[in-house]
Amino acid sequence: MDIQLYGANCITLASKQARIVIDDNLEDLGAKSITKAGDIALFTGAHALPPQDAKIMIDSPGEYEVSGVSVHGIAARAHMDEDNQKNTTMYKLVIDELRILVTGHIYPELSDSQLESIGMVDVMLVPTGGNGYTLDAIGALKIIKKIEPKLVIPTHYDTKGLAYPVPQQNLEEVLKALAMEPKETTAKLKLKQADLADTMQLVVIEKS
Repeated sequence: MDIQLYGANCITLASKQARIVIDDNLEDLGAKSITKAGDIALFTGAHALPPQDAKIMIDSPGEYEVSGVSVHGIAARAHMDEDNQKNTTMYKLVIDELRILVTGHIYPELSDSQLESIGMVDVMLVPTGGNGYTLDAIGALKIIKKIEPKLVIPTHYDTKGLAYPVPQQNLEEVLKALAMEPKETTAKLKLKQADLADTMQLVVIEKS
């Protein structure tokens, strides 16, 4: 499976069977949409409509099976929600035997039932930019410690070419707060189950 980051929380996960595009809100940030015909479009929160020829759009909790990809949407409290609100969706995906968690802009506390729904995780993609817009690195670290994934990939930090409505922390600040040294920095992460280490690692994926 190939993982690429296009800035903000926009991520693609590509296997031989399917390409999943997550949170393609790039046009709202002054960039171009990257969703193509036949893509599986997932959104963790509010979004613009993807192209009509996307294979399917998923933006709510539930269990789905599309093109050999298992998608489990889990309702969650958004970062700025009140206690009783759940306006965002986390996604647990199973692709090429890899278990992937996309948190989205969640509040940094998870219930026992949410943790049970998430279960074991190989790869976790989590926003880190903070400043009231999304999780900061401290909030992300709380979730990382609860989930204990084998691989952590930070998203939604400050990158060139995107006009965030609220300034985001830069990668150097994020890594310092996470206190995790990247295993590697890459433009595209090619990953299979055998590549995962027994101890938790962090990989930085450069914005495409």
